[in-house]
Amino acid sequence: MTRRWLPWVIIASLSVLILSGVLIMLWITSPMIRSSTGASPPIQIVEIPDGASFRQVAALLEYERVIPSRLGFLLLGRLTLADRHIIPGEYALHGGMAPRDILAKLLAGQVVLHPVTIPEGFTVAQIAALLEEKGLTNAKEFLARAQDRDFIISAFHLDLPNLEGYLFPDTYHFSRHAKAKEMITTMMDRFWQTFTPEWRARANDIHMTVHQVLTLASVIEKETGADGERELIASVFHNRLRKRIPLQSDPTVIYGMTSFDGNLRRGDLEKTTPYNTYRVVGLPPGPIANPGAHAIRATLYPASTTFLYFVSKNNGTHQFSSTLAEHNLAVDRYQRRHSKRAS
Repeated sequence: MTRRWLPWVIIASLSVLILSGVLIMLWITSPMIRSSTGASPPIQIVEIPDGASFRQVAALLEYERVIPSRLGFLLLGRLTLADRHIIPGEYALHGGMAPRDILAKLLAGQVVLHPVTIPEGFTVAQIAALLEEKGLTNAKEFLARAQDRDFIISAFHLDLPNLEGYLFPDTYHFSRHAKAKEMITTMMDRFWQTFTPEWRARANDIHMTVHQVLTLASVIEKETGADGERELIASVFHNRLRKRIPLQSDPTVIYGMTSFDGNLRRGDLEKTTPYNTYRVVGLPPGPIANPGAHAIRATLYPASTTFLYFVSKNNGTHQFSSTLAEHNLAVDRYQRRHSKRAS
């Protein structure tokens, strides 16, 4: 070959290499499915297991038919130096997505988030059971973390035996790979966002700690679900605390029992436990549930009343009284007569 042909051979070789590179890039970045209508194929939930290698991820995506070639995806990962940075979890993908976009989602950890609503008044145990029911965590693992004193002190600077009362009821969005401590931290963050500096100042004004506020709020939460009554029930308990009268709250007794079959008996009210507010004057040692914002606000800003008693009207509301005589009449009207009609 003469030297005058050498430049043309080099140019031709470079052209072939460039064209090959372009074709390869088009191949590895083209979606699995091309739609003539512009509509996206159905979404598929693909779970990338924890600890999966990039080769295993590529094989899984090819098997689920969301990429055209695992070899192309492997090459794309090598070219972008992204093959060691995949974040595990559930991903919403479809075959109309370009492989580079799929890879970007896996690298960013844009996982599917599942909504879960924690009702006001749920205990930590009930929250753990609900999260397990939703397939988001193991209940025992969640409970163990929420009762891990070392974790509570190091993560939240609270010297508490458990986080009852502090896991704020709200709607959250968690991935299936979220750790229990991440869920708890999210709920704690939401609590401190809600319990504003204004509320802390108010707690100080009424000579209560945050823990005491949450304890009383949890009792109020369990006593009523009626929006217009929380401040009234709060006034009853504040009045009783001020006069050193036992709170006499059934929900606190139930919380202190090792087992409860749905019937609270006289014998249960006579057992001395830290949570039996028929026997112990003052607040129980800690919250009996996780109160919502309404119950916390009612605790901080109770109605101004002379009420010391309330009794259920059997319709979700209560009758309030200032004297024992008035209360006995209310009990006779709403409880004893109701019991006779029921029998």
